[in-house]
Amino acid sequence: MGTEDAETVAPGTCPTANGMPMLGLGTWQNDDAEQCAESVRTALETGYRHIDTAQAYDNEAAVGEGIARADVDREDVFLATKVWYSNLAHDDVLETTRDSLDRLGVDSVDLLYVHWPSGEYDAEETLSAFSELSDEGLIENVGVSNFQPEHLEEAVDVCDAPIFANQVELHPLLPQEEIREACENYDIEVVGYSPLARGQVFQQPEIQTVAEKHDASEAQVSLAWAREKGVTAIPKATGEVHISDNWESLTVDLDREDINRIDAIDETSREIDPGFAPWN
Repeated sequence: MGTEDAETVAPGTCPTANGMPMLGLGTWQNDDAEQCAESVRTALETGYRHIDTAQAYDNEAAVGEGIARADVDREDVFLATKVWYSNLAHDDVLETTRDSLDRLGVDSVDLLYVHWPSGEYDAEETLSAFSELSDEGLIENVGVSNFQPEHLEEAVDVCDAPIFANQVELHPLLPQEEIREACENYDIEVVGYSPLARGQVFQQPEIQTVAEKHDASEAQVSLAWAREKGVTAIPKATGEVHISDNWESLTVDLDREDINRIDAIDETSREIDPGFAPWN
């Protein structure tokens, strides 16, 4: 989806894409329960309204605790989790999703993803379970993660519920043009994980130059770049300083020259590359 599809908002507030806030808090590897809960609470009280977790992160209970602690209504939080690839048989999806809801302490989630099209994933069996969960009101939206264009085509074809989003690694060193184009063709939102390339973006001279121009951090520039591409970014942050710094990316307004400079980076880096990934 392009930025023209996002709602127009004042600088410093978070635009949304089909109701999903375009800046969220990622919680991968935030597995210390107290730290995770406080990170979520801090983010929500900073202004974030999108929290992303997964069964495999082993922190759903802590995420739920953070939401409960925050002075923010649950109904104002866009909450997403993911079903791990060993739980993607039809009945396992139903059972483990209910377990996830119990751990999170919520009646439903706003977005449930297929974490990887691997392991027990079978498009018809898996996605029929997701559709059942949608019909029951336990999930608001069906998502997929790490899907290549061919997986998207199949998912759109077999799933009774619309595919709302595809979450993939995406940052200036892995812009994912082909996947973004496929998602646009199918009217699917793109959510970018590891949007700072686990710190690799900080070392890029092009990003440093744009950051200096805007009196911003390299992280803020990279997140603003993603937003200009119509991508919802979910950077992980645990401490208040980084949570706030990422939030301030919403005040950074890149121009065409900035975007072109970043797009011209010729280095490629994929940070998340397990052997079971569909591109391997």
